[in-house]
Amino acid sequence: MLSKRKRAGMYVLIAIITALVVFPFIWMLVLSFKTNSEILSSPLSLPEVFNLDNYKHALGILNFPRLYANTFFVCIVSLVVELVITYFSSFVLARMEFKNKKIKKMLYGFLILGLSVSPFILLFPVYKINVFFGLRGKLALILPYVATSISFNTLLLVGYLKALPSEIDEAAIIDGCNIWDLMFRIILPMTKPVIATIVIFNVLYIWNEFPFASVMLREASDYTLSMGASFFKGTYTVDYGGIVASSVMIIIPELIFYGLFQKNIVEGMTAGAVKG
Repeated sequence: MLSKRKRAGMYVLIAIITALVVFPFIWMLVLSFKTNSEILSSPLSLPEVFNLDNYKHALGILNFPRLYANTFFVCIVSLVVELVITYFSSFVLARMEFKNKKIKKMLYGFLILGLSVSPFILLFPVYKINVFFGLRGKLALILPYVATSISFNTLLLVGYLKALPSEIDEAAIIDGCNIWDLMFRIILPMTKPVIATIVIFNVLYIWNEFPFASVMLREASDYTLSMGASFFKGTYTVDYGGIVASSVMIIIPELIFYGLFQKNIVEGMTAGAVKG
């Protein structure tokens, strides 16, 4: 049991960390009610008049239904492709035996190695690959998103699948299950917590990802939500109020999504951490 002093100190530390994390969003929310001149002259002060002009301007400039539709399309297609690839590879690495165990370790190490490589240093090579294959618009984002997510997905799935008792496989085989029934009817339903975590993290990543989108997307009709704020930056002028207001409208749905599925994130990250 913690003493009252230690408990009080822990609460103070948690409050400080929470304030540091929440402050940027609160500041951005306050800035969204200011004019451009107020943002430049007194960014830390409260607005003289709270008005919704920036939000009205942002709604007039941005085609939010199109931005949301493009983002959802890229999210869904990318998630389906990467989950299929990752589940198959993770099942093989976690539940099947190799004659040469070194090859198994090398394959796992190769997939995990991607965690040490920043995807943003691959912008130019990925762009050239897309040009070579003639991929443009939203389709040019799907393969990069899939490739940059496989390492993280593999790390979670392999760890979770290894924690499942091997007796499950033996009992299923004795009952007459083939490899496909074992994968999809027995093991797959057990992986729901970690798959939910993978889906949530990847949705948040695609929702916020900007570097790939800024390089691959050329037509405004293909823009995703992360590109919305770029509409307010001209050659010689920047509409700071529009940028902040549009950012708030893009972030709020994301915060709601994260809040609703926060429990799934915790369950998925801790599932398989202790082998039962």
